[in-house]
Amino acid sequence: MNEATEGATEGTSAETIPGALRRIRLHLARSKEFPEGSARHGYEFLAPLDGEGRIDAEAWKDQRAACTVTRFWANEAPEHGRLVHRAGGVGGSSWVFDYEEDASDDDETGYRFGDHAFVPGEYVSLRDEDGDMHTFTVFSVVPA
Repeated sequence: MNEATEGATEGTSAETIPGALRRIRLHLARSKEFPEGSARHGYEFLAPLDGEGRIDAEAWKDQRAACTVTRFWANEAPEHGRLVHRAGGVGGSSWVFDYEEDASDDDETGYRFGDHAFVPGEYVSLRDEDGDMHTFTVFSVVPA
């Protein structure tokens, strides 16, 4: 078991009441810089999921104020923001981690987040504020 998967427990699945808020934790997946992945680099966010573990855009509209994100990156101070659904991007819309409401240069965009099931062990990618793409493992999905 490596650092990226250590600690996963039963019950951390996307099986959920459709539209219910879930706490989703992402850990940095294996990369050149982190060959074993890293539990010290990632995100934890709240989002409503459908029965298949995908972000439920309709439920998000009613719960958007509760859909927060925390970025944790090794020894850096945690960053707090919101999960936002925006027009544009692949498929006509994109999910973004927005840290400053009045600025977009700090946003981090999920690559095809609307298409991915947030289920432990699955992989998702994010483009950071510098334009670099990083892959993450869905570490856990639990009731919020």
